[in-house]
Amino acid sequence: MSAASRAPQRSNRADHSSHRVRRRAVLAAGAAAAALLVSACGSGGTSGGGGNTNFVAGTDGISTVPAGKRVAAPELSGKTLEGEQLDVADHKGKVVVLNIWGSWCNPCRAEAKYFAKVSKEYADQDVQFVGINTRDGSTTAALAFEKDFGIPYPSLYDPTGKLMLRFEKGTLNPQAVPSTLVLDRDGRIAARSLTALDEERLREMLEPVVAEK
Repeated sequence: MSAASRAPQRSNRADHSSHRVRRRAVLAAGAAAAALLVSACGSGGTSGGGGNTNFVAGTDGISTVPAGKRVAAPELSGKTLEGEQLDVADHKGKVVVLNIWGSWCNPCRAEAKYFAKVSKEYADQDVQFVGINTRDGSTTAALAFEKDFGIPYPSLYDPTGKLMLRFEKGTLNPQAVPSTLVLDRDGRIAARSLTALDEERLREMLEPVVAEK
């Protein structure tokens, strides 16, 4: 066999070898990604990731806590964006929806119209919405946000995230904005979402707690 005829065979073997190497690399990367996914799901399962907060994760990104395992929300009080004093504890006896948001946050803008709409519809069902505005350097942009989206409920002004840090470990991720918590009538955390919500998922999160007696 001539050198010319042997060269393509060597080239083909090299190509097959290179293909096997690439295939093994892809499979290894896939396995690593799968392991990471399993790890992430495991960390956010029943405890909410790092704290004994008893969250049970749902497939829709909404986590809930059975009534007998709920923990009380921390003390949440301070000045609103309008400069008025607000204490979430004053709404005990109502279902409270806490929405953490910032005017700089595009997902917050995407969900704002749903929060405005649903908050108005549930106003006569002993449901109180309260915002926690974070990472806005002044109230100007945040107040403009509320005006643009017709937000009818108050928001505590928390530019440095101090109120978020009061929550028990595993309840909130300070980097996850927007986030939403639903408190039952006893002021205990009943449900949460660490991502933006559309109208359907917001109702899905709220209605079971409203229905509790």
